[in-house]
Amino acid sequence: MDSASTRGTGFRAYGDQRTTSRALATEAVHAGRDDLARQGLHAVPIDLSTTYPSYDSRGEADRIDAFAATGAEPDGPPVYGRLGNPTVARFETALARLEGTESAVAFASGMAALTAVLLARSAAGLRHVVAVRPLYGCSDHLLTAGLLGTEVTWTDPAGIADAIRPETGLVMVESPANPTLAEVDLRAVAHSCGTVPLLVDNTFATPVLQRPAGQGARIVLHSATKYLGGHGDVLAGVVACDEEFARQLRQIRFATGGVLHPLAGYLLLRGLSTLPVRVRAASATAAELARRLAGDPRVTWVHYPRIGGAMISFEVQGDPHEVISRVLLVTPAVSLGSVDTLIQHPASISHRIVDAEDRRGAGVSDKLLRMSVGLEDVEDLWEDLDAALGGAPQVPSPVSLRQALS
Repeated sequence: MDSASTRGTGFRAYGDQRTTSRALATEAVHAGRDDLARQGLHAVPIDLSTTYPSYDSRGEADRIDAFAATGAEPDGPPVYGRLGNPTVARFETALARLEGTESAVAFASGMAALTAVLLARSAAGLRHVVAVRPLYGCSDHLLTAGLLGTEVTWTDPAGIADAIRPETGLVMVESPANPTLAEVDLRAVAHSCGTVPLLVDNTFATPVLQRPAGQGARIVLHSATKYLGGHGDVLAGVVACDEEFARQLRQIRFATGGVLHPLAGYLLLRGLSTLPVRVRAASATAAELARRLAGDPRVTWVHYPRIGGAMISFEVQGDPHEVISRVLLVTPAVSLGSVDTLIQHPASISHRIVDAEDRRGAGVSDKLLRMSVGLEDVEDLWEDLDAALGGAPQVPSPVSLRQALS
């Protein structure tokens, strides 16, 4: 787990040649904003332009041709909103810094980001994907349904090496996984991949808790709608990767139009500045709630990641739908990573699209509830959960957090 003192990737200071390394918390506040003070600015400007004037049409044509050929970001002023946007570029720079990658490419949603990755690999003639369940339900569906012409082989982490074929273009895992919070050894998985790129969905952990690129992943995916935005008011996705793959993704984004709106880029950059504080505060509350749930006889199992985090999944003795219907402070809603606590029933909503047998085989039982813990007071949340679970008020028996871990 990265701590607040963990050093980030190197950066070059504005106006001189000094190179240093900054802590994650510092990067979260300053990455993507390093040039503002020298411009006489404090808040990040929002560039809402969809197109940009140019009196040099020959030069413009050359720049567009260069982008089409390489996917490299055009030199000089922006060209058109589908090639890129200055506000969005700031967010991409910041996220790459936090994940420790060369580049990042933002999209209109997490699913748009995953779609671009799959299309980029398919364009190289590598349509086969090896994946480990559970994944987010729509990711599972996109792979299983073959909507993009891909073929998937589902396996457990130990079977990855044997599942790889000459036409395998990608290995995909999510850790902690949605919704069971199952974790995999990323270094071991990366080793099993050999030369095949490993994609890690890092939505639940965020770079505050783990940075997969440092453990061998070539591609790191986020539904930025969740913790990166952090306030339930922005829809976005982002891929952190090396510059070579980023160029391919930019070409896909330009061709398919899955661009991120500048206002969303602004909100995401603002969300990153408080990401470490939000994740650590919510994680502390989640760990305490997991401990109490683990000692409650109305709860049969608690799933909580060993790396920590703000997500808890738990299975109940009674009807999970009744628990959903009785919460008052907690919000019964899909999504996660907001400042307020959300709860949902995965088998009915986020993973309903997955075949029931596959869903249960991945550990997503019909009794499972998934809770995204926010920034409320832990006692207020426990009072609401205690009432929603029904029956006589419970005083959890003292158990260690390790007993609550799945």
